[in-house]
Amino acid sequence: MRYVTVVLCWSEGELTTRDATFARSDAVFIEAIRHLNPLDEDRYAELLELRGDLECARSLLADAPDVTEYDVAGDDGHGIAYVQCRTVDPVDDLLSILHEHDIVVDWPMEYVDTGREGYGDRGLEVTIVGPDRSIQRAVAALPEAVGFDLRRTGEYEPGSDPTAPALTPRQRELFELAVREGYYEVPRGTTHRELASQLGLAPGTVSEHLQRIEAKLADAYASSVR
Repeated sequence: MRYVTVVLCWSEGELTTRDATFARSDAVFIEAIRHLNPLDEDRYAELLELRGDLECARSLLADAPDVTEYDVAGDDGHGIAYVQCRTVDPVDDLLSILHEHDIVVDWPMEYVDTGREGYGDRGLEVTIVGPDRSIQRAVAALPEAVGFDLRRTGEYEPGSDPTAPALTPRQRELFELAVREGYYEVPRGTTHRELASQLGLAPGTVSEHLQRIEAKLADAYASSVR
């Protein structure tokens, strides 16, 4: 069994339905799609991880014509939105392709900077798991409007470290690099800018990822000692 981590991006002007909803304001944005489930033939339920003004998120969802029900929970600029919607967009198409080829998504799907000319600024980092041949067929079935960059691939081996499931493969890659380069030493052996240069990311993106990583690891540790 193999896993493949790719970053998917869509041609400029082809925003996903939920991206278009939140593009109307720069006060709040989606960090990740925690999960997406079909409810019936024309309705989906999503769990979205949000960063920013959660009251603004409520207003945007209330005004979205395809949203039939929603709830937003959280504080301090970080929250989770439960959204029921009627939509067919690129994310739905992707899930249909994966289902057709018996591929499993290793949730969440995280939004990352793409830096890819001719496409939107942000793409989805997706890790899929399944037989090698099925993965190849699923990738070959992606529409032409979808660009993708391969990030990692290998044999799928769920980690035994109890904190590992809290991090996505992308977050683990950054965290392990930060540890190797001495980011957590005193004094620090590296900076956000130097880590960003090695990974081809913006320094601000690295800073945000490290904050999320540290929050998740702190939560995992707190849970283990309760």
